[in-house]
Amino acid sequence: MFDMAAETLDLPFEEKMKFEQGDAGLSFGYKFEGASAVDASARRSYPSTVNNRMDSTIIPFVKKSIEINDEILSIFNTKLRLPQGELIKLHSEEYSASEARTHKARKNLPTGKTVLGAHTDFGSLSFLHNRMGGLQVLPPGVDEWQYVKPLPGHAICNVGDTLALLSGGILHSNIHRVLPPPGAQAAFERWSQVFFTRPGNSVILRPLSNESPLIAEAVNKLSDEQREALNPGVTAFDWICRRVMNRRVKNRTGPETWMASKGTDQERI
Repeated sequence: MFDMAAETLDLPFEEKMKFEQGDAGLSFGYKFEGASAVDASARRSYPSTVNNRMDSTIIPFVKKSIEINDEILSIFNTKLRLPQGELIKLHSEEYSASEARTHKARKNLPTGKTVLGAHTDFGSLSFLHNRMGGLQVLPPGVDEWQYVKPLPGHAICNVGDTLALLSGGILHSNIHRVLPPPGAQAAFERWSQVFFTRPGNSVILRPLSNESPLIAEAVNKLSDEQREALNPGVTAFDWICRRVMNRRVKNRTGPETWMASKGTDQERI
């Protein structure tokens, strides 16, 4: 996957722009630097470099990512006392915005420059592979950002917004950001590969209180404001489109656009 990504992102800018994301709220496709804000201030076509690696690299990567994320969903399903297969069903029975994505950051960026601003992921699980530092998390109850050290042979799994909503807030969407790699690593390009598992497009985002007494109990302990935040009354597709669309610089009208792109835990970002 890293080799395929290098071949693709080394294509001429004009070629990559044929596959640009656009501003309608979808995250599929090439995202050029500067296309999305980093703070408050259907069938698809692919480049030849992607198609050449589709069978040998990309499809196996996606299938393995789905297999691992489904296993994690099954464990959460049991811990949340949901009916057997409930979470898998919400993520596998229809078309979704699940996707594999490559991120590349240039080498020798200024110290402290934001590569990817503070955010929570849109979907349920993000299965991340990166070889260099730069990823930081902001755990609940902590005010200082903490680095996540990449370990050889390991991947990082983030819980995202939709799983936080479905679990009634029992599971927390992980707040994270990306800075240039620290120390001597800053002299190298930073690459990461991620697979995002997201619910089916028509799944209504709400706590699964009727399906789980544990979730119902957790929701009953929340304030009215907290319960309202966990029940946005939109589909998974609408949730993702809103967040992506309002991060696009072309759609920006002011700081309110940035705020409209936020997900769960937005008061901490």
